[in-house]
Amino acid sequence: MKLSFVIPVFDERDTLETLFEGIVANAPGAELDVIFIDDGSTDGSTEILRKLDESDSRVRLIELDGNCGKSIALAAGFAQVTGELVFTMDSDLQDDPAEIPNFLAKLDEGFDVVCGWKAVRHDPWHKTIPSRIYNKGVSSVFDLPLHDVNCGYKLFRRDVIDNTVVYGELHRLIPILAHDRGFRIGEIPVKHKRREFGKSKYGLERFSRGALDVLTMWMLHTRMRAPGQFFGKIAFFEWFAAALCGIVAAYLWRIEQLPVAIILVVAAAIFAGTGVGIFVIGLMLEHMLRHFVRIDPKHFAKDSRKK
Repeated sequence: MKLSFVIPVFDERDTLETLFEGIVANAPGAELDVIFIDDGSTDGSTEILRKLDESDSRVRLIELDGNCGKSIALAAGFAQVTGELVFTMDSDLQDDPAEIPNFLAKLDEGFDVVCGWKAVRHDPWHKTIPSRIYNKGVSSVFDLPLHDVNCGYKLFRRDVIDNTVVYGELHRLIPILAHDRGFRIGEIPVKHKRREFGKSKYGLERFSRGALDVLTMWMLHTRMRAPGQFFGKIAFFEWFAAALCGIVAAYLWRIEQLPVAIILVVAAAIFAGTGVGIFVIGLMLEHMLRHFVRIDPKHFAKDSRKK
């Protein structure tokens, strides 16, 4: 069996050779395809990765044009995978390659995705507390009880990768995207090592971007399956408000309360106009969904796995 590893790298020169050696040592007998994606490193990581790429046929290097972010790095790696199974992991050595056999064993239980769960974390409080809040929120919103959707250490069947589009900060939500398509999601606790080299790239900005992507995904996956209906309901509310304003304005006009009546007429026009605009947006999205979005029947066949 061929295993692909997709590993984004940003300024981790001290860990890369040890990480590759750990992968090789813990995947005996497997054909390996280790893809490092250099996300604009400036500390010498690029040179180390080039040497690994040149010296070992199991290593491939993708160099991005600047620091594009983890989602783009993963997407670039996913586009190049050749293995039947695909691991993602961080390059800072906090993900222990010794866990590789445990992931494979869990996948053999019938899962399509196996997520690592850092039961004991060795990270500063400003990283762990927002992560806990984020994980609980995601599990609640998408009804998928994962302890640690944030963990970058995951194993996927190739079919999941081939049917997943990653952008923004959605690399965190790949299990949610897969679950939505009917794939089976499992989870195992993994050993989380203390960071020995470099420094964390995590910050409040990344947390805020992740939260916005959760909101976007909630809209797309709970409201946008029938956009005509969703926007139609909003338009109906706008038209109802316009009609109500018109009725009250007519009454006030009769009793010669002209200033207030004029304000309500303007409000009615605004409500009616925005209602038309929202309704047209819904029709356009419905048209795009029906005529430009390819629907693969096999995604619906996988729905039986949820039962």
